[in-house]
Amino acid sequence: MASLLDGCTPWPEVFVDRYWSSGCWRGCTLDNLLREWARRSGPRTALVDAATGTRLTYANLNRRVDRMAAGFRLRGLRPGQRAVVQLPNVPEFVITVFALMRAGVVPVLCPMDRRGPEVAELVRITEAAGYVAPAAHRGADHMALAAEVAAQGPFLRRVFSYEAPGAEDPYGGLRIDATGCHYFPLGSVEAPPERPLAPDAGQVALLLLAEDREGHPVLVPRTHNDYAYQARAAAEAVSLTEDDVCLVALPAASNLAFGCPGIVGTLSAGGTVVLAASPRPGECFPAVAREGVTLTSLDAEAARLWLDDVRPAPRADLGSLRLVQAGPARSADAPLPPPTVERLAAALGPGGRLQQVVASADGPITLTRLGDPDDTVFGTQGRPLSPDDETRLVDADGGDVPDGESGELLTRGPYTPRGYYRAPDRNARSFTTTGHLRTGTLARRTPDGEMIVTGRIRT
Repeated sequence: MASLLDGCTPWPEVFVDRYWSSGCWRGCTLDNLLREWARRSGPRTALVDAATGTRLTYANLNRRVDRMAAGFRLRGLRPGQRAVVQLPNVPEFVITVFALMRAGVVPVLCPMDRRGPEVAELVRITEAAGYVAPAAHRGADHMALAAEVAAQGPFLRRVFSYEAPGAEDPYGGLRIDATGCHYFPLGSVEAPPERPLAPDAGQVALLLLAEDREGHPVLVPRTHNDYAYQARAAAEAVSLTEDDVCLVALPAASNLAFGCPGIVGTLSAGGTVVLAASPRPGECFPAVAREGVTLTSLDAEAARLWLDDVRPAPRADLGSLRLVQAGPARSADAPLPPPTVERLAAALGPGGRLQQVVASADGPITLTRLGDPDDTVFGTQGRPLSPDDETRLVDADGGDVPDGESGELLTRGPYTPRGYYRAPDRNARSFTTTGHLRTGTLARRTPDGEMIVTGRIRT
């Protein structure tokens, strides 16, 4: 099996030892964690499709992952390869990502709004052997795109088309095109489970899409150890329990929705994940009321849509919400303006709480805490997620700036990779010699240690 660390920058051994000894890293792969969650919470509901009402228990989710993992291997995907996953917010997204990891294949999470040239570039950089996407989605023909990409190079040779329940496959199921690329309906990808692979939590679990300090798209390699820790710490920061119901309405492929705490953090606590097609109130509000949703995440556009719908008074069907995270879904986006944060907090009513969060895929994650006063929640982006996060604010010459002054945020820590994927030149510009990531985010620190994002460096 090819090393899943190929093209990645490892943490120095002294930091590996530090994160193990502090308990951040625990040595279990994400797909093996799912096995543990299924043993612990088997009959409880793990996933709900808000559009169809489809429900999966933890036990059923784990069985589906087992069978799909074997199906991927039967259909030619091999351990050490990569596969681009571009699926909407449906249970198959979660099943596919965990199944690929269980098959030893690295999923490359690609949001649905990324178009042909961007998908082709992801396939080229990662040398992806597989692509999982809807046959068509909101006017985009993903199978035609796959055929174009397959014709451009030697990598893409397995394409898996997702169809919504009840929809007919317009491409007629299994086929092979002139380039030798095989096409399979995703629903047919299953086989009897195989003997599990030997787990290695230090290997790359998945690749996330982000933007570097210069605004260029980059791939962020996340290991099982570091991503499991991130999701667990984020779940603890919002006091997640098995009684919580998390609405995922932002793109599931984003770091905020997938693991802050999002999908992975909610499953780790034994809670229920409700997947909504979009953050529009017409889709989300009925799901909140029907499923008793207790927390969700919104970006600036989603917050505006929700606020337009709840004026002039809070909606009664949002009464189950105890927490709303507000923050950018993409790493280069600005946090919500303070007036929007205040209006959103007021719209939640007395039973709801707001949390500001910045959750870029490459780190760091900063967030306000549940017990913070309103001034902190409304006016800052909180404190780093982990006590092992090491952050600095520096001027143009790399010198530390005092509290209250704006500087570029540098960071290193147990969930911040030491380099982007297959990008040595960009890594030389984006990381310091001490291993700190130059985030490109301008911020200032309050005397209490809270971060206030003030802008982005534009180069």
